[in-house]
Amino acid sequence: MSQNILIIEDDRRIANWVKVYFERAGFSAVVAYHGQAGLAAARSLAPDLIILDLMLPRISGIEVCNILRRESDVPIIMLTAKETHSDRIKGLDCGADDYIVKPFDPDEVVARARAVLRRAHKEVQQVLTCGAISVNATTQSVTVNERPVSLSQAQYALLSAFMRHPNQVLTRDQLISLAFNNDFDGFDRAIDNHILRLRKQLGPGAPIKTVYGAGYKLIAEEA
Repeated sequence: MSQNILIIEDDRRIANWVKVYFERAGFSAVVAYHGQAGLAAARSLAPDLIILDLMLPRISGIEVCNILRRESDVPIIMLTAKETHSDRIKGLDCGADDYIVKPFDPDEVVARARAVLRRAHKEVQQVLTCGAISVNATTQSVTVNERPVSLSQAQYALLSAFMRHPNQVLTRDQLISLAFNNDFDGFDRAIDNHILRLRKQLGPGAPIKTVYGAGYKLIAEEA
């Protein structure tokens, strides 16, 4: 599926030129010709990246950038004829991820866009999901049916290990290795107590099952 680029540029020749280059590079591209239309398009289309001119009618590029930054983390590249140091600072201070001065090579714009998208992709929060349970590895938060669940560090580490290895029987020794990197201050049977408490925190229907004589397994899908 191609990534969507929103180009907010009042110079129609430049806007359409940039659009063609992005489409040739395999992106989907949409153009808005003033700040108000660009803001509306950003809200309705939820693009993967925005190319934003600094000098726009109706709403300036700086103001558009400020508004978008209050609403989302969409990557933004400023594209403008202003090349003074103060103008660059203004563009970056309002939340732009990159700044390109006109005249420019459209191939460079596409290359810069790819670089910004790669950086943004690396920063996306990693979320593990199993049924109603979601684990956000970036914020170390857990929800069940979208309801926040409070876990101890040990419980969170164990749940994360289970979520990374669904439908796999894990022995106590394997759980100690996966969850605590073998740095576990306690007997292997202490894992049983942590899992018991973890099940209670997750609530009725917790998918962590005991496999007698072997260990535990998180059931990701019923057979």
